[in-house]
Amino acid sequence: MAWPRYAQTLNLRDLRIGPRLPVPRLPVLDTSGPMPYPQAMRIGLDARMAYYSAAGLGRYINGLLAGLISFDRNNQYTIYQSRKDRQVYQLPPNFRARPLWTPCHHAWEQAALPVELAWSRLDVLHSPDFIPPLRRRCRSVITVHDLAFLRYPQFLTPDARRYYGQISPAVKSADLIIAVSESTKRDLVEMLSVAQEKVRVVYEAPSPHFRPLAEDAAGVPDRIQALPKPFLLFVGTLEPRKNVPALLRATARIREERGPRTPSLVLAGGKGWLYQEALGLIGQLDLSDKVVLFGPATPDELLWLYHRAEMLVLPSFYEGFGLPVVEAMACGTPVVASRTSSLPEVAGDAALLVDPLDIDGLAEAICRVLDDHALRGSMRRAGLDQAARFDWASTARATLEVYQEAAS
Repeated sequence: MAWPRYAQTLNLRDLRIGPRLPVPRLPVLDTSGPMPYPQAMRIGLDARMAYYSAAGLGRYINGLLAGLISFDRNNQYTIYQSRKDRQVYQLPPNFRARPLWTPCHHAWEQAALPVELAWSRLDVLHSPDFIPPLRRRCRSVITVHDLAFLRYPQFLTPDARRYYGQISPAVKSADLIIAVSESTKRDLVEMLSVAQEKVRVVYEAPSPHFRPLAEDAAGVPDRIQALPKPFLLFVGTLEPRKNVPALLRATARIREERGPRTPSLVLAGGKGWLYQEALGLIGQLDLSDKVVLFGPATPDELLWLYHRAEMLVLPSFYEGFGLPVVEAMACGTPVVASRTSSLPEVAGDAALLVDPLDIDGLAEAICRVLDDHALRGSMRRAGLDQAARFDWASTARATLEVYQEAAS
């Protein structure tokens, strides 16, 4: 089976930068007991992207699955994994895993996936990567995380643009749509003319793994031990909509004023499409000694990155939710983020919000957090309170209600 050029662009043959990263055992998030429903459903969850993406989509799938496992003993679940995925989920009796041969984002996906699912006898199929099989024998729920590819088409390669061009038939085909923020819901209504009554807002959440650590906590990973101190942290895929060049330019501005006292900048995430501009700018701005290309982080490494960072800086042009914001806040880490898309909604009053095009404003906000210890303390407290508003058990319960509604 030949792979199309866009699959290679999206790194979907081997999609990891560096070695395959382990996914931890799914935690128990809720002990309030099962949710009774009048009739058990047969629910399918397309978890194939958990193999390809350790970042946002992978964390969404694993967090949702952990939440569902924690309380639902009534419905029957089939978890569809990539045949290459060696992760073994710890599943209760009403959950089962099944491998699929059809790769994500493949040119033949719409032809092959319905064939593999034809005998599943599902009531509802949940497609977290937003493109469902357009031919199917069950109801469809899709999750739309963002419409960055429509907001900023200039940030996509032609092949990626062709793949994501399936969004219109996808939202028409789906019976119900989960949007991960009110911002994403507005985009669906305004940009794709989706009826508001077809969309349910269900927020993402940080894993319970992300929490404050004691200063003398043991078990620091080796790659964290080797990092320079102090450092600023960026978490996300290196792609144009993340606006990493603005963060690099702000770091250069800070260096002009502070010289050797300038904190380092750690970029934690894989290389996405069109990442070369950001990497090229490191040399142009003479920041090679101040920027650490950490690459993808394991869950333990990411926890320690948040713990040791002076702050998380996320100057994105656009986020559907902005999971690193609530992960950092759950660890007690101050956040500086863009005043755009979903980020004000998710961060609330707990972060400093800036114009992503204002390099001086971004540099000033970073310096405020670095210099004002009282501000750092208030941001830590406010961030912990804000992060506590989001949890996977609540997300899973709300998602199950969407399944029930779609099946009825």
